[in-house]
Amino acid sequence: MTKWVYNFGAGVNDGNATLRNLLGGKGANLAEMASIDLPVPPGFTITTEVCTAYYDNNETYPADLQGQVETALARIEAAVGRKFGDKEKPLLVSVRSGARVSMPGMMDTVLNLGLNDVTVQGLAEGSGDPRFAWDSYRRFIQMYGSVVLNVDHHRFEEIIEQAKLDADVIEDTALTPEHWQQVVEGYKAMVAEEIGRPFPQDPQDQLWGAIGAVFGSWMNPRANVYRRLHDIPASWGTAVNVQAMVFGNMGEDCATGVCFTRDPSTGLNEFYGEYLVNAQGEDVVAGIRTPRPLSQAYAKPGEVSMEVALPEAYAELNKVRDVLEKHYKDMQDIEFTVQQNKLYMLQTRSGKRSAAASLRIAVEMAESGLIDKNTAIMRVNPASLDQLLHPTLDPKATPKLFARGLPASPGAACGAVVFSADEAEMRAQKGESVILVRIETSPEDIHGMHAARGILTTRGGMTSHAAVVARGMGRPCVAGAGSISVDYGAQTLSAAGVVIRAGDILTIDGATGEVFAGTVKMIEPQLSGEFGTLMGWADEVRRLKVRTNAETPLDADTARKFGAEGIGLCRTEHMFFDPARISAVRQMIMAKDEAGRRTALAKLLPFQRNDFVALFKIMEGLPVTIRLLDPPLHEFLPHGEAELAEVAQALGMDAAEIKARAEELSETNPMLGHRGCRLGVSYPEIYEMQARAIFEAAIEVAKTAKAPVPEIMIPLVGVKRELDITRAQIEKVAKEVFAETGKSVEYSIGTMIELPRAALTADAIAEAADFFSFGTNDLTQTVFGLSRDDAGKFLPHYVEQGILPKDPFVSIDVDGVGALVRIAAEKGRKTKPGIKLGICGEHGGDPASIAFCESVGLDYVSCSPYRVPVARLAAAQAAIERTETHFRDK
Repeated sequence: MTKWVYNFGAGVNDGNATLRNLLGGKGANLAEMASIDLPVPPGFTITTEVCTAYYDNNETYPADLQGQVETALARIEAAVGRKFGDKEKPLLVSVRSGARVSMPGMMDTVLNLGLNDVTVQGLAEGSGDPRFAWDSYRRFIQMYGSVVLNVDHHRFEEIIEQAKLDADVIEDTALTPEHWQQVVEGYKAMVAEEIGRPFPQDPQDQLWGAIGAVFGSWMNPRANVYRRLHDIPASWGTAVNVQAMVFGNMGEDCATGVCFTRDPSTGLNEFYGEYLVNAQGEDVVAGIRTPRPLSQAYAKPGEVSMEVALPEAYAELNKVRDVLEKHYKDMQDIEFTVQQNKLYMLQTRSGKRSAAASLRIAVEMAESGLIDKNTAIMRVNPASLDQLLHPTLDPKATPKLFARGLPASPGAACGAVVFSADEAEMRAQKGESVILVRIETSPEDIHGMHAARGILTTRGGMTSHAAVVARGMGRPCVAGAGSISVDYGAQTLSAAGVVIRAGDILTIDGATGEVFAGTVKMIEPQLSGEFGTLMGWADEVRRLKVRTNAETPLDADTARKFGAEGIGLCRTEHMFFDPARISAVRQMIMAKDEAGRRTALAKLLPFQRNDFVALFKIMEGLPVTIRLLDPPLHEFLPHGEAELAEVAQALGMDAAEIKARAEELSETNPMLGHRGCRLGVSYPEIYEMQARAIFEAAIEVAKTAKAPVPEIMIPLVGVKRELDITRAQIEKVAKEVFAETGKSVEYSIGTMIELPRAALTADAIAEAADFFSFGTNDLTQTVFGLSRDDAGKFLPHYVEQGILPKDPFVSIDVDGVGALVRIAAEKGRKTKPGIKLGICGEHGGDPASIAFCESVGLDYVSCSPYRVPVARLAAAQAAIERTETHFRDK
């Protein structure tokens, strides 16, 4: 017979903390607390397997479940000396849900189950306190009616508020037994009206109704959304915990509360929490009454802490705090009740905490010997580090939401609305804070994006141009805010009837995708000493190197401070948009022959050389991977009539001629057009100029600093012959420069693997490549046949419907894109065992993608500067996990 029910408390513990998957977190921890002799009221847990069976069998329970529940209930009755449904000494129970992971959206707790019109009399007589009995009954009807019978919670509140008005009192605790009796009658009448039948009086019906509601909540919309966001399989199911009631609402020597073994905001090793005298659990979290601080250290003038009001219970709770933290070796979130000065433990679990607290707790516990360094590393969520690296909105602020988009780049920013990159740059130079608002951004907006405090677009997804560039620059960005309408002519943006004009203040939260009108108070980031300590530990164990994607000295310097070990992607096209050199770029494009192009490129050479000199100096001998020009040439030409006229005047040409050239170069699908190495084949002089700039810069820096390690990357290679041709061009330039200067430097030439054909023929391409850098953004586009800028419109629906587990532009698609990376890595190594392998797409900063890179054995990941710490920690966690998995498999 399958065991569906596990007992805990009163000397019988069928489970423990290791059975979390079976008993859920709550049930496993109740059994564990009971097993270490903490005061846990007896109860039982219906396993998660029942939930799975319930849905696998058309919402039908296993045939032998009822008998096991009855047996477990009888054990509780014997333990507490009360009987379920008895009119003189009734047993009351609580019913709680409990999945293996904390699941907001699940059914709220039901307390005092077993009360009815008869048992309430027995509770009143047995306790000698009619007010307590009727208060407990009204609480039960309210909770059961709301969470099980789906009666609107406000209907109950209306009745109780009217009762307080009639009695001329403010606090619930001032109502008499007679008042509560009237409230109960009002509740029952309202429930009968709402559901079309009387409130259930049979305790067995109440119990099974609550059990069914727990299982039903596993599939409710809130739970489904939460599971989707956190990758929790529906097959895990939830458990049901049924436990004998203890009462915090029996008088002034009773209380209920929630506490943490350390401060969850700061990580400070102080007892932190709240309690209420003469209350039950929901009172603390519902906000009906203002809770008081647990510890006197957190008490404000005039507040009475539990430490003062209930000193004996507080002292015992403080001992339990120490026992639980040492037992679980982690900061605990605890729920407790005090009944007539006796402490009872109702729940413990690993407490949620801020990123700063997470760091501090992990480091302090490791330094005290409670956990080891590897455990400390695994305790901190890499993605949470974004909270420490960027400004965030003050959690106490209550701003009015204007619109919502995608959280494309973390951090918060506030500034005046501008609609053009030029104006953003101009106003920023005057010391103003601006938010650049665009329908979508393009490479021409780079200077304005850099000048702005934050970026907002109405189109594009998580890996749109705006998102990628913003993350690289460390700028907060909200992308794809489709509910916003932008009118460049009128200089306005509007949503839901609200209009914001140019110059008005806007606040964006790139961590949540929220947009607010007006100024919202922000908190500036502060890196603690624990941050450096944990990063040092992470660096000791990680195998993957972590580089950065950077092409400006500011980005490179930022990345170095965050621990980058080189540059994995320098996108040279971003350099070409600099206002000081864009004219020469356009002159090169407009040239009618090679000679004209070389004349224009000669003007660009000193700019490019200086670019690389700056990067090489900052990187101090570390590898710098430089991607030669990648985008199609038409992206550098003007589009609007006014800009055409301006460029024509600057070049001394006719605007119509420039417009004709732009039209000639325009492509139906530029991503798959004349770009990357195809430009190098068609116009070899472009790559020759860039190669010369690289080698001349490297030689110049090597005179006074550590010799740089340039890695020259040829983009979009799909055929080995393309790499053969472009490699020969670069090697020719290297020989020329070395001969001219009498100096030489080490360098390597490789390619970006971003086409399926390149991955499938990697063994051949490796013959001409010293390294592969996987451009996972474009590889994802070509594998899926998706445009990343357009896919943001429908990919969220794909994730919602389970077609895709995640947005493949955010976290690498292991089955498709990942399979090609594996193939290319294996084929490349077969041809050239020592070939260097890394990724430089946005996935380089995603922890799940980094874990995949570790599994494939890549050499490095590269990400935007502000994600370098995230990548360092994620790489360490991946290495630890891989080692532990290896030992488990052995």
